[in-house]
Amino acid sequence: MKTLKTILLSLFIAASMGAVSTSALAEVDPGRITYKPTEAIDIVVAKIQAAIDGISHGASGEEAAALIKQASDMSKEINANDKVDNARAKANRKLKSAITHAKESALQEAEAELRDAKKDFEALKSLL
Repeated sequence: MKTLKTILLSLFIAASMGAVSTSALAEVDPGRITYKPTEAIDIVVAKIQAAIDGISHGASGEEAAALIKQASDMSKEINANDKVDNARAKANRKLKSAITHAKESALQEAEAELRDAKKDFEALKSLL
């Protein structure tokens, strides 16, 4: 009888953990768009290219920083595995450095950082 109680209690605990698991109930917030990693990478690269084009067409430091910030914000949507996330974080540091340069009106340095970041984000596809 003692063994039967132990078995039933164990089964009950396992079933209740599975039924109330947060990962089993996880879903996307309403109104939120999710992207596949390759789509998110393409969007980030396009936003980086838009920032490069903006700088080359004479955007001010604040305008360039705003364009770079859009790319930085979009990079948070790239999530595949730990290896990709570590590489994304390294590339994102270059974007943050480019934002700093743009705010200081050092647009040549910001453009160089953006070109490096663009290469790094394009290289993320090989890690998928």
